[in-house]
Amino acid sequence: METQRLQDQVIAVTSGDQGYGRAISASLTRAGASVVLIGNNSETLSAHASALEQAGGIAIPLKADVSVTLDWLSAQNRILEIFGALHGIVHLADKRAHTNFTVLSEGEWMELFNCNIKSSVAMTQLIQRRLPGTWLTLVGPHLDEPGLQAYPQRGALRGLVERAATEELRLNMVLPSRASSGEAKYDAPLSEAVLTLALPELQHLRGNVMEVPLPPVPKYREEREGGVRSA
Repeated sequence: METQRLQDQVIAVTSGDQGYGRAISASLTRAGASVVLIGNNSETLSAHASALEQAGGIAIPLKADVSVTLDWLSAQNRILEIFGALHGIVHLADKRAHTNFTVLSEGEWMELFNCNIKSSVAMTQLIQRRLPGTWLTLVGPHLDEPGLQAYPQRGALRGLVERAATEELRLNMVLPSRASSGEAKYDAPLSEAVLTLALPELQHLRGNVMEVPLPPVPKYREEREGGVRSA
C-alpha cells in the first residue's frame, strides 16, 4: 500500500505530531503525499516534520488551534498559498476526557465539544464553501473510551458524516478500538484504513463510519539490547 499512490496529493493532518497523527502522517508521506502537520506545539511539529523529511518524505509544520475556526481558516489559506491545493484532511477528533463522566465539568465538556465536534463541523462547512472536491477523514473518539461523554460525540460525528454523503461531500470516519500506543507498528491498521480512504481511485467512498480493531499493546516490550522493560 505504501508506494507512490498518493503522489502529488497535499494532505493536512491535525495533531500530526502526536498520537495517531504521527503514525498516519508517516504513512501518508511514504505513499508519496506532501503532508502538512498541524498542531499547537511548534517544537514537536518541527521535529516530526524533520524526521519525515529525513526519511524521504515531504512535510511541513504549521501551528494552529483547529478548535478555533479562524485559526483553521488561516492554516487552510496558508496551505493553499504554499502548495496551491489541499486535496484532503485527516482530522483527529479524538480528544479524551481525563475525568469520570460523573464529575466532568462544563469547561471540560466544552473543550471536548470544541476539539472534536465544533472543529469537524467547521472544516466540513469550509470545504463545502471553498474547497469542493477536498476530502475529510475523521478519526473519531476511541471505542475504549468508557465515559458516557463519548457517545453523544460519536453520534454527532456519525450524523455529520452520513448526512454529508447526501450532499456529495467526501467525508468518512474511522473509530479505533483503543487509544494510540505511540508506536506505528501497533497502530498500523488505523493508518492503513486512513491511507486507503485517501486514494484517488476510491473517491466514491463517502458517508462511511468504520470501526478499526487494533491489536492489544504488549505489556512488556523488548529493548534493542535484548532486555525487557515495562510498557
